[in-house]
Amino acid sequence: MQKILISIPDNLACRLRVVIPTRQRSKIITCLIAKEIEQREKILYTCALEVEKDNALNKEMKAWDATIGDGLKESKYE
Repeated sequence: MQKILISIPDNLACRLRVVIPTRQRSKIITCLIAKEIEQREKILYTCALEVEKDNALNKEMKAWDATIGDGLKESKYE
């Protein structure tokens, strides 16, 4: 378990303190964040599936395969 520091507007913090009991705040905030992350991950996954279906992009990416093993060394800064 990790503790994090976040900033929220004063009015929202006040409402949180009034409506959600002290011992339930972390659990509720965790659930809300988990739901938001899940929604965003689904969007990213859907986007990745669409990219995989993009024939023009896949064709262009395949053309770049010719540069694999071109003898150039990787940058020491990467």
